[in-house]
Amino acid sequence: MRFLLLIAVLFPFTSTFAEQSQSVQRIISLSPHMTELAYSAGLGDKLIAASDYSDYPDQAKKLERVANYRGIKMERILTLKPDLILAWKGGNPSREMARLQQLGINIFYSNPTQLTDIADTIIKLGKFADDPSQSINAAATFRTQLAKIKARYQHAPPVRYFYQLSDSPMLTISDGNWPSPVFDICGGENIFATSTAAYPQVNQEQVVVRQPSVIFGSRHATSKENSPWLKWQGKLPAVDNHQLYQLNSDWLNRPTLRTLKAVKQVCQLLDNERKASPLL
Repeated sequence: MRFLLLIAVLFPFTSTFAEQSQSVQRIISLSPHMTELAYSAGLGDKLIAASDYSDYPDQAKKLERVANYRGIKMERILTLKPDLILAWKGGNPSREMARLQQLGINIFYSNPTQLTDIADTIIKLGKFADDPSQSINAAATFRTQLAKIKARYQHAPPVRYFYQLSDSPMLTISDGNWPSPVFDICGGENIFATSTAAYPQVNQEQVVVRQPSVIFGSRHATSKENSPWLKWQGKLPAVDNHQLYQLNSDWLNRPTLRTLKAVKQVCQLLDNERKASPLL
């Protein structure tokens, strides 16, 4: 009974959702994070194709590939006759997406900018599932764990950090752009927070001037064996104190349920700096 009440609250137009779940049987995902979210929402059995790098969960590896960094395979997508396409707003080519819409194909866009958007997206995707309970449970669990982390770190002393998104060119992030919310919830203070660009190109001198205590990057951007920061020994606290960390790119850069793993990883590493610097 309590479950039925929950359904009534979250899905007030149950009959409409039921009709949508029945009409949507063939889904194509054009982004790795959307593929992952689709499985989390209980749509795995309806996925017929996906983009390159859609490699989680394991079942996704078996899906036909119809998109990559060069674009989407328009003719193949039309041949597959999908009922619904899952896309990344701003990440998929707008011209081709507009054409697909003109041809009458429904498109569900996702563009998470906050951690709570992950749970919200799963709930919305759940309306296309035959059973919405999986999406409801997954979203509720995510929100509960996120709330606990937020409560723990909301008064934590801020730690100045630099996130190196790529090496050549050297790119970072500004506030309000993914994955900055992952660092924000842990008390991270972005040294390029106020940049006017979403993903600004910077140089090492600009980083040195801002004196980050911690540097984060992926295995593609930074490595302890071949790091561009080693020559700044004596100029950067992060280098001098060995606070240079590689993060799991799939957890961090894909806004999915696994983002919680990135949050926990970042929070622990920022705590290391707090413990090493009593004045924080």
